Order: sequence, then structure tokens, then C-alpha cells
Amino acid sequence: MPSKTNIPRKSIYRLSVYSRCLNRLLDNHVDTVSSETLAKAAGVKPAQLRKDLTYLGNFGRRGLGYNVAELWQRINTMMGTNRLLPVILVGAGNLGSALISYQGFAKEGFEIVAAFDSEPERRRSRHVAIPVYDMGRLGAFLRSNKVRLAIITVPAEVAQEVANRLVNAGIQGILNFSPQVLQVPAHIMVNNVNLAIELENLAYFIRQ
Repeated sequence: MPSKTNIPRKSIYRLSVYSRCLNRLLDNHVDTVSSETLAKAAGVKPAQLRKDLTYLGNFGRRGLGYNVAELWQRINTMMGTNRLLPVILVGAGNLGSALISYQGFAKEGFEIVAAFDSEPERRRSRHVAIPVYDMGRLGAFLRSNKVRLAIITVPAEVAQEVANRLVNAGIQGILNFSPQVLQVPAHIMVNNVNLAIELENLAYFIRQ
């Protein structure tokens, strides 16, 4: 099995999609699936799916398809989500509080263990079940709990400062909901989620 760094980022994304499709098949008690069926569910071509799955090693039988449980387990082991991974969130405002309250992360292998905010005691629009700490405790918490993933939901003007603090404290992956393009070292992975840009792209294709 190749090193994670040798797998194209687009293939990593598609493997995540395959995992979710397989999980739905497991929920429906499906034991085997063909590459054609799985590819259709994932919205890719069968040849692309088969190429992506070569990163997991050789398995599956021609004419019989893939064992759903085995393929799901292999993908999750490769992705590191075969156990709950701790995640912290910075910026417990409206969006941050909504993400904290989302119940689906645990099923996908992630657990938001703490949130950090410049005003940890302020009243919030919804109940937050995890502790919200002052930003001053960020570095010590990350180091003592060995957290490597973080979500940023702060205003653009402070996003880079927050990212710097996260990187210095050992964070290796950031899911960035701020509109700020973050400048980080090459070994730090950042995925940007800009809702306005996504809507703008959709709006371009809407018939006026």
C-alpha cells in the first residue's frame, strides 16, 4: 500500500465519497457491490473508481465485485477514520455552534472535543455540549491532548492569526470556514469552505 503522500488529493477525496456510499450499502445489508454500481452511486466512471481503489492494494474478484464490509474497512484504515479522531473548533459563534451541535461527525470518525473563543462565556443561540475555552488555553490543550485537526469559523481579519497559533501548537490539518486564504507551511493541509463562493458558482448556472 503506498504512502498517503503518494496518493493524489483528488483520489483521497473520492475515497471518502466511496466510503460513504459503502456505509449506506452496509446500512441496507448489502454484502457485495460491483465497480459499476459503486461508481454510479459515487458519481464517477467505473475506470476512475478502479484506479482509485488500486491505492488500497489488490482485492475484489472479476465478476463477483467487492466485499462491501472489507472495502469500507480498508478505506477507513487508509484514511485513519477507523477510530474516533479528536478535532477542536475555533470560533464558537453561530456557525461554530451549529457545527458543534451536528451529531453526524462521530459516525464519520470524528469527535469535536473542545471549542475556543475570545468570549467563551458569552450567551449563544444554541446549547453547546462541549467545553468552550478562552483562546489563551489553546496551545496547552492541543499539546496535552495530541489533537492534530482543527476547524476555523472566525472572522477573516483574525483567521491568519488563529491559523498561526494552531500550526505552532502542532495542528496538521485545518478546515477553514473563513473567507481568508491562509498562509501555512507546505506540510500543513488546509481545506477551504467558502459558502459565498459555492453559492456564486451555483448562481452562474441558474437560468435567469
